[in-house]
Amino acid sequence: MPEGDTIYRSAAALRTALVGKTVTRFEAERLTGPSPRVHAAVESVDSHGKHLEITFDDGIVLHTHMRITGAWHLYRHGQKWKKRRHLARVIIETEEWIAVAFSAPIVETYRELDQSRHPRAGRLGPDLIRADADLHECAARLFHYDKPEATVAEALLDQRVMSGIGNVYRCEVLWACGVHPWAPMKNVPQSTCLDLVLTSAGMLRANLETPVRITAPDVPGGLAVYGRNGQKCVRCGDIIRLQKMGEMARLLYWCPGCQTGCEPYPERDDSDEIARATDPHPAGSQFVSDIIRHRSA
Repeated sequence: MPEGDTIYRSAAALRTALVGKTVTRFEAERLTGPSPRVHAAVESVDSHGKHLEITFDDGIVLHTHMRITGAWHLYRHGQKWKKRRHLARVIIETEEWIAVAFSAPIVETYRELDQSRHPRAGRLGPDLIRADADLHECAARLFHYDKPEATVAEALLDQRVMSGIGNVYRCEVLWACGVHPWAPMKNVPQSTCLDLVLTSAGMLRANLETPVRITAPDVPGGLAVYGRNGQKCVRCGDIIRLQKMGEMARLLYWCPGCQTGCEPYPERDDSDEIARATDPHPAGSQFVSDIIRHRSA
């Protein structure tokens, strides 16, 4: 699944191949928005978290979001494509290169002067890949998350908090910080929020220049928990679990042995104990029923 570091590298490759070059062909089936004209020049290619934008000199901005399935590829003319033609959502050709966005769920354009009207504007959190990203702002957004009952694992994927975190980094960051994935945000202290943000930024930035994602250098494969379900945790020796989480049923890898920070505990229901300890007189029964009624009110 493409995450912030993957999109960053895609943008860097597209920038090298396309910026300053004239478009000889632009094709995008089911495009939302106006198409850039043929013979327009590419002015810039930028990544913002998991978003990628290509700006043309006619004022059109192409915005793509890869989500789970999408990927940008670069090919020389005559080179065989690695994916089937019908999966191509965007094709941009120049004299030297062909840039193809495969299976991208979001492909849309808008005019540069209308950026304030674009639905992405003002909603994304700081991009963790950028050196000037305000990490304390990210921590504040996480600490004051607008859904206090949501789990910390869900909040980490919310791009309004910070941009660039995907499922792999989510699992690795929670393990590195020793935080229980199902901890509700209302129970996560500010210091832990800052730790999660700093760890996320560090992992993303450490992987900008390499296609092989490494978050735990001492672990075979480079990942501490992701993809290691059923194996022993290198930190505590417990068995790494795999569970589905959220509406999208995303796969979450975690270690129940050492990820105990902010661990949620079920609320205790001691109504039966009260009932057993109370005099069986009718007045006692009424007393118990009143307590239970007030608790549920």
